[in-house]
Amino acid sequence: MNNSRYSTLEDDMTAKMIWVSKEIPLQLASFGQPVATVRFAPLKPLRQWLEGLEIRDRETAHRICRLIPAQCPFERTIQLFGRTILRIPPLCKLNPVYEEVVALRFRALCYLADECGEDISAYC
Repeated sequence: MNNSRYSTLEDDMTAKMIWVSKEIPLQLASFGQPVATVRFAPLKPLRQWLEGLEIRDRETAHRICRLIPAQCPFERTIQLFGRTILRIPPLCKLNPVYEEVVALRFRALCYLADECGEDISAYC
């Protein structure tokens, strides 16, 4: 049983089989049962809410496309006498819900183009 992916624990004269995986670290509690590691994710409910939003009407889709910009508004290039002095990189990717917000805007654009048949080139 040395080459197996199973491992035995001797506890109170009984042998227990525990699956040992290389991907997921296991922590053994005092009574010998595996305990899952819990990650701290305070923004997970907000992310799930943004992912679960459905676009159902034209006005909501238009409002979302107007509120969420297509490019990062914080990116700047400061020039003086034709020479670049300072370049501020796009900071939107530091936003922890950036991917979900961009996906929401994309779903709104798809709704306008597919369901409503509108020209979305003004929003791009």
